[in-house]
Amino acid sequence: MRVVIVGASGNAGTALLQRLRTEPDLDLVGVARRLPPAVEPYDAAEWHACDIGTEPDRLAQIVTGADAVVHLAWQIQPSHDQKVLYRTNVLGSRAVCEAVLRAGVPTLVFASSVGAYAPGPKHEYVPETWPATGIIESSYSRHKALVEAMLNRIEADHPTLRVVRLRPGLIFQRLSGTEIGRYFAGPLLPARLLRFQRVPVLPWHPSLRVQAVHADDVADAYARVLRSDVRGAFNVAAGPVLDTTLAAKVFKGLPVPVPGVLLHAAASLSWWLRLQPVDAGWVEMGLKAPLMSTDRITRELGWRPATDAVSALTELVAGMADRAHTDSPPLSGDPALPGRFGGLVRGRLPGSGNPY
Repeated sequence: MRVVIVGASGNAGTALLQRLRTEPDLDLVGVARRLPPAVEPYDAAEWHACDIGTEPDRLAQIVTGADAVVHLAWQIQPSHDQKVLYRTNVLGSRAVCEAVLRAGVPTLVFASSVGAYAPGPKHEYVPETWPATGIIESSYSRHKALVEAMLNRIEADHPTLRVVRLRPGLIFQRLSGTEIGRYFAGPLLPARLLRFQRVPVLPWHPSLRVQAVHADDVADAYARVLRSDVRGAFNVAAGPVLDTTLAAKVFKGLPVPVPGVLLHAAASLSWWLRLQPVDAGWVEMGLKAPLMSTDRITRELGWRPATDAVSALTELVAGMADRAHTDSPPLSGDPALPGRFGGLVRGRLPGSGNPY
């Protein structure tokens, strides 16, 4: 089976390559803007350099002959350049879909997200039928919803194409510690202090409840999809639900009640001042995204997480403290990149410039 993984050098892509590299009947092809070095797990794939947002014509050539395309590519930074994000996330995803159709690939697997869902409940779990229309305040959410709508049209027009969407919660692993710190916290985070696994103060809000899953468990979900004939959407998350009360126990911190409007304002102002790299849309998504039921993926694919959400979170925090990384461009430990202190002293402000 020939499997093309678009965006294979990132967080989920690295875990997927690690999961699939030992399966002898798989011929793996990786696609990325900048190629990773030929070290484990990246040496398991044949690589092609391609920016899906600017080089759509190359994609059809790359995916020709594939049995499945797994589309993981997604750009979160630079958050201050929405045109770049739209070009990669929406137009690039359209280019991947068009390449799959032109090449006659029978299976397309898309990395969607809990962020694709419309606002929903925080004390019960929604199935995959919950509306995937996004959260308007978040560009990440809007883009995921736009691609899901695109896939709806493609499925209707091309019923023989098998389309699968995985909708995971937050994806954590140790090796993504530097990347996640760079993308979501920025250069002013005293990451080294996290090695004590202590966070003195944590903002508390009753709706600030999210789900997470270990990258290895997400990779296992993709592997099960590739080995099956399932279609449609699957929620992917581990328990327990993460909230401030639980985090305060884990990291020995004090939960401090903060109104949602203040959380939004603090994120918006610090982002506007270039103090940290994520806009207030991420706060809105944390407050409004529903909790997901994983009954379908358990029932139809036999998937169960091997790592609980708290363990995945503590592993990530340890990775942030230790500056854990790989040598691929997205997961790089280069201190001069935007989102690192070395980048800041070079004038590379958080949320600006190419983070790779």
